[in-house]
Amino acid sequence: MRQRNIPRRRGMNCLQENRDRSTLRPRFFAFIFPIQKGGHAQMERYEYPFSALVGQEKLKTALLLNLVEPRLGGVLIQGEKGTAKSTAVRGLAELMDEVEVAEGCPFHCRMDGEALCDECRSSPARRAVPYRRRVVELPVSATEDRVVGTLDLERALKEGVRAFEPGLLAQANGNILYVDEINLLEDHIVDVLLDSAAMGVNTVEREGISYSHPARFILVGTMNPEEGDLRPQLLDRFGLMVEVHGEQEARKEVVRRRLAFEENPAAFCARWVPEQEALRRRIGSAQALLPQVSLPEPLFDTVARVCTALQVDGHRADITMLKTARALAALEGRTEAGMEELRRAAE
Repeated sequence: MRQRNIPRRRGMNCLQENRDRSTLRPRFFAFIFPIQKGGHAQMERYEYPFSALVGQEKLKTALLLNLVEPRLGGVLIQGEKGTAKSTAVRGLAELMDEVEVAEGCPFHCRMDGEALCDECRSSPARRAVPYRRRVVELPVSATEDRVVGTLDLERALKEGVRAFEPGLLAQANGNILYVDEINLLEDHIVDVLLDSAAMGVNTVEREGISYSHPARFILVGTMNPEEGDLRPQLLDRFGLMVEVHGEQEARKEVVRRRLAFEENPAAFCARWVPEQEALRRRIGSAQALLPQVSLPEPLFDTVARVCTALQVDGHRADITMLKTARALAALEGRTEAGMEELRRAAE
């Protein structure tokens, strides 16, 4: 993909320049309002409902597929500003399922899973509590310690205790890790993400002391190609990639819904509850159906032939296409993936 060079101002690096520019453009975030509960004011957060998004079908499908099949490898969303990239990702939180995790575990270890932290592995009798999976955001300006966590070296040296302060990767375990403007991440943060995405484990080492914990997450990144390239190593870690553009035919409806949400977020969200519930049930049914979805032999032949003709390096593309086709079939309620699902997966 060809990308346009952006002229820089003297004395500023690319990251500084884009941060300055980002403050000049409008961004859509959640709305937070004070409400009264039990005589005390609390802040209520409203995210734009995922079901209320107009158009952007490929974007929405790619995100839903990663909820159905978390092993797809996440999704990279590229597009110009104001195309609902961030709004769509943040809206996923309301559609994510509730699971049971070990009580008090900072890594949300599922006691029925294989990836357990040391504490949960040594205490298999820990009580399970409900936990709703969520979207964890990694800011572009985050430091390495904020991302990976920190070790208390003083306690480790004096008491022999590995005291660990969890970071964003700990919060992201079992969740979605979302990075807006992912192409502007510092290189050392990119290296950390690459290691964790490849191994499913985050390891922190300081002064000969190390601590490891599970860090399996769905990586979702958004970016504006005009603001810079994404490192090839990180690009290769995404299972799916979607390019989005502004809705032209439905511009009026996009604006109408957005203004209605800003005018009264609570009423707008309440209006879309039935659609949100229906979509949540659809995702749950697809997750349950996925193990039963079969891949006919002709699909393997087609994928091998296409990837060979395109001289694709490695086999990651072949595997991802078949996984995507199977997840699409499950989302549509079918027990066998066909050529139509494969075609959509390859787009």
